[in-house]
Amino acid sequence: MLRTTACTLALALSTAFTSAAAADPAPGGAYKTDPSHSSFNWSFDHSGLSHYTARFTGVDARLDWKPQKPETSTLSVTIDPLSVRTDYPWPEKVNFDAEIGGDENFLAAKPITFVSRTIHVTGEKTGTVEGLLTVRGVTHPATLDVTFNGSMAEHPMMGVPKIGFSATGSIRRSDWGLDFAIPELGDIVTFTIETQMVPAGYSFQ
Repeated sequence: MLRTTACTLALALSTAFTSAAAADPAPGGAYKTDPSHSSFNWSFDHSGLSHYTARFTGVDARLDWKPQKPETSTLSVTIDPLSVRTDYPWPEKVNFDAEIGGDENFLAAKPITFVSRTIHVTGEKTGTVEGLLTVRGVTHPATLDVTFNGSMAEHPMMGVPKIGFSATGSIRRSDWGLDFAIPELGDIVTFTIETQMVPAGYSFQ
């Protein structure tokens, strides 16, 4: 009985999502990050043995979405450096997250921001976003490679429009003054972003 109920529920959800995906797309307008369905992971080479990987949990992206002409959309992102999560295994000995996020030799507790300047559409669902990235008060150009995953005029579980994107990019951290332990720790930082966005006025409470 339990298995039958679970299968029925899974089929109902699948049908709901399929119907939503085939329905009208999300309208244009102001959108923001849905933090429960978004992630920002970053990594760099560690001694040539592996890629050390961590993430930020405090990411607030704002998008002025223009679906008919995506290249005219604008994006701004603010990241709380103190939201870094490394999953350091001995937090009772060292508060490694606090060091990375707040120490003057690392992110210095200064907000990380990205503001788009130019968007190029490169394919049916792909594009690049060129903008200015500020880290530790230092600003340089950076580029995101973005995939538009789709949108819904009404998400079947949340009842509001949603837009989904995946993005990747990389920077040379030394350009922003983060040159500690190079070359033992790689200079190139690669990041991977997954996000769903909801209307800017939506309340998560």
